[in-house]
Amino acid sequence: MSTETEKKSILRGGQFLVKETACEEIFTLEDLSEEQRMMRDSTNEFADRELWANWERFEKKDYAFTEACMKKAGELGLLSVAVPEAFGGMGMGFVSTMLVCDYISGVTGSFSTAFGAHTGIGTMPITLYGTEEQKQKYVPKLATGEWFGAYCLTEPGAGSDANSGKTKAVLSEDGKYYSITGQKMWISNAGFCQLFIVFARIGDDKNITGFIVENDPENGITLGEEEKKLGIHSSSTRQVFFNETKVPVENMLSERGNGFKIAMNALNIGRIKLAAACLEAQRRVADEAVKYAKERVQFKTPIINFGAVKAKIARIAVNAYAGESASYRAAKNIEDRIHLRLADGNSLQEAELKGVEEYAIECSLLKVAVSEDLQISADEGLQVYGGMGFSAEAPMESAWRDARISRIYEGTNEINRMLAVGMLVKKAMKGHVDLLGPATAVGEELMGIPSFDTPDFSETLAQEKDLIKRMKKVFLMVTGSAVKKYGPELEKHQQLLLAAADILIEIYMAESTVLRTEKNVKRFGEDKQAIQIAMAQVYVYEAIDIITQKAKEAILVFAEGDEQKMLLMGLKRFTKYQEYPNVAKLREQIADNVAAENGYYFDTI
Repeated sequence: MSTETEKKSILRGGQFLVKETACEEIFTLEDLSEEQRMMRDSTNEFADRELWANWERFEKKDYAFTEACMKKAGELGLLSVAVPEAFGGMGMGFVSTMLVCDYISGVTGSFSTAFGAHTGIGTMPITLYGTEEQKQKYVPKLATGEWFGAYCLTEPGAGSDANSGKTKAVLSEDGKYYSITGQKMWISNAGFCQLFIVFARIGDDKNITGFIVENDPENGITLGEEEKKLGIHSSSTRQVFFNETKVPVENMLSERGNGFKIAMNALNIGRIKLAAACLEAQRRVADEAVKYAKERVQFKTPIINFGAVKAKIARIAVNAYAGESASYRAAKNIEDRIHLRLADGNSLQEAELKGVEEYAIECSLLKVAVSEDLQISADEGLQVYGGMGFSAEAPMESAWRDARISRIYEGTNEINRMLAVGMLVKKAMKGHVDLLGPATAVGEELMGIPSFDTPDFSETLAQEKDLIKRMKKVFLMVTGSAVKKYGPELEKHQQLLLAAADILIEIYMAESTVLRTEKNVKRFGEDKQAIQIAMAQVYVYEAIDIITQKAKEAILVFAEGDEQKMLLMGLKRFTKYQEYPNVAKLREQIADNVAAENGYYFDTI
C-alpha cells in the first residue's frame, strides 16, 4: 500500500464524527503482537510483585519506597520504552508505550504519578524538543532511572492559564547563562528528582520559554515541604523555588518563546497516557470487588448473587471495556500517523509531535472519559465493600482517593471538554474536518418527512451501529445550530460547550466499543463474544441517555420558539430505539460472567 493510500485510509483527528469507520480499520487489544503481549505480561508481573504486594506502604507517605520502585522499574527498562534507542531506550511504538503506562499504573496512584511525571513530562520534552547535545547528555540517565525528572509549569497564579506564569529568566551580561527566579507548585517527583523542565518568561515575551535545569540546591533551588494531599500519598509533591538560579544558555529547550507550545504538546501526550493509566486501575477494582462480593455473605448468601451488586460489577466492567476500546484505537491512529510522517521524511521528533497533535481532540476526550469512569468504578467498588470499603485496611479506600486527582491534572476535565469542542470547530474552519456539509444535510433532514420504514437490524449490533450514526447527527444538529447563532462568540458559552463535549465523548466511546466488538465477532465468532456484545449494547443504551439529556440542555441554551420545538423533535427522532435491549438482564449476564472468571479478563483474550 502506498503512503498516499495509507493517508487516505487513516482518519484525521476529529473525522470520526463525519466519516464512517469499518471495524477492520481500528486496532484493539486483541490485535497485540506476541512481543507486545510479553511486554504487557512482564509489566503486570512487576506491578504485582513490587507494587501490589506492598500497596499499604504507598499509603504511609513512604516517598523513599516510591523512589526505590522507580529505580527497579528503570533497571527493567520500563522507564525507557518511549526513548529512542540512540539514547539508551527501547524505542518502542506508541501502542507499546501505552501498554506499559496502562499496566504499571493500576495498583496505586502514587507510583502511577511518579512514573507518568518522569517518563512523560519529565523526559519527553527533551527527546522531542532537545538539541542533539541535550539529548545525549540527559536522556540516557533519565531512561535508566539513574536520574529522575520533574516538570515545573504550574504556579500559584498560573494553573489552567499556563502561559500566565510569572517566573522570570534574565540573560546575564556576558550572554552565557539565564538567571531564573520564581515559584512553582504541585511539582511531582520534586523530592527526589535530579532534573527539572522549567518554564519561565524572558523579558516581556508573549509566551514562556522552556529550560532544562539540574537540581542543585547550591544554585538557588529550594523545596517546600511535602504537600498534604487527599490521595497519591507517596507521590512526592512539593513547591520549588528558584532564586537567581543560573542556567547555561545551551540549556534552553527549543527556541525562545516556544515554551507554551512545548507545554501544550506535552499535555496532549500526557492526556492519552493518563487515560491508559486509568485502565488497569479499573480492572483491579473489578477483580477486588468480585473477590469480596463472592466472600461476603449476607442473608445467608454471597452478595455477588444480589442484583444490585451485579449492576455495580457490570458497570465497572463495561466502563473498562469501553475505555480500552477507545484508548487503543486512538493510540494506533497516532502510531500510524507517526509512521506515515517518518515515511514522508520527517524527523522522529517532528513525526511524533505532529502525530500526537493530529489527535489532540481524541486525547482530550479520552482523558475526560476514562478518568471519570475510573472515579465511578472506584466508587462502585467501594460501595460493594460496604463499611469495609470506607476502611483504610482495604484497598478500595485508597483507590477511591487516588482516582480523584485524574480529573484535575493534565488539564482539568472542564478545560479538556471545552478544548475538544474548540479544536474541532477550528479544524472545521481550516477545512481539516468537514462539519458544514454534514451539518447542513442534518438540517435538511430535519425539515423533511421522516422515514417510517422498519429497518433491518437482524445482524449483530446493527441497531447499535445505526444509533451511533444518529448520535453523530445529534452533535451536528446541536453544534451546527449553535455555531450558526454565536459564531466566534461560541467559546464564551461554556455550559453549552460542556454539553456538546459530553455528546462528543459518548459518540467516540460508544463507536469504539461497538467497532471493537464487531471486529472480534467477525474473527472469533458471535458465541465467543456474547458478553462483549452485551457490554457494547449496555454502553450504547447508556450513551443514548446521556446524549439525550445533554443535547436537550444545549438546545434550551440557544433556541426558542419554533426552532426549539423543531430541534427537540429532531433529538427525539435521532435517539429513538426500534427495539430496546433488556439492560437489566444484560448487566446480570455480564456480572455473572465476570464473577465466574474471578474478575475482569477481556484485555487478555
